[in-house]
Amino acid sequence: MKKLVIFDLDGTLLNTIADLGSACNHALTAMGFPTHDLTQYPFMVGNGITRLIERALPPDHRDETTVTAARKHFLNYYEAHCTDLTTPYDGIDTLLHQLVAHDIKVAVASNKYQAGVTKLITHFFPDVPWVAVEGQRENRPIKPDPAIVSDIMTVAGVNAGDVLYVGDSGVDIDTAANAGLESVGVTWGFRPESELRDHHARHIAHDTSAILALALEQ
Repeated sequence: MKKLVIFDLDGTLLNTIADLGSACNHALTAMGFPTHDLTQYPFMVGNGITRLIERALPPDHRDETTVTAARKHFLNYYEAHCTDLTTPYDGIDTLLHQLVAHDIKVAVASNKYQAGVTKLITHFFPDVPWVAVEGQRENRPIKPDPAIVSDIMTVAGVNAGDVLYVGDSGVDIDTAANAGLESVGVTWGFRPESELRDHHARHIAHDTSAILALALEQ
């Protein structure tokens, strides 16, 4: 049985794409650039807010000054509206409480900026006793670098063999591989199942019951 399950946030625990896309479109409009249909945003997210902004901007306007200005517009909007359209995926709240009931620790490892991660987790999962809720922090590389996962394992006091890592993208699967963790790719998130398989996910989960079963496996 696992001692810790680490979850990605966007596309794994929460469907945040409508709020992310709306905030990005707000920033683009404020800067005088064309916007994108929300259906395009699942393939822009996953590497942090700055990378999202870069991908959304026109190719000839991705200089540091423009990205910084657009990021400010994004954050001002997103911080006020990040819970407007966001919802937990089916079964997630139940899964988290089931894991905790079996004395399995739970944690979050996200490339979203730390304040955003904290706000969303506090809003949607206020009664879950997280061992760690980690987002993007200054001077720590983002996923797929394993630094964030290493920090969480240190806080939880567990070894790699005791951890299940759950995410919805190739970035997540690579993060797990780089940290030496058993990976689970979920099919309800932002990226197609083919991406999870291309990145060699150890397991593919089509519903939350599959994650519970893997965590409890002897």
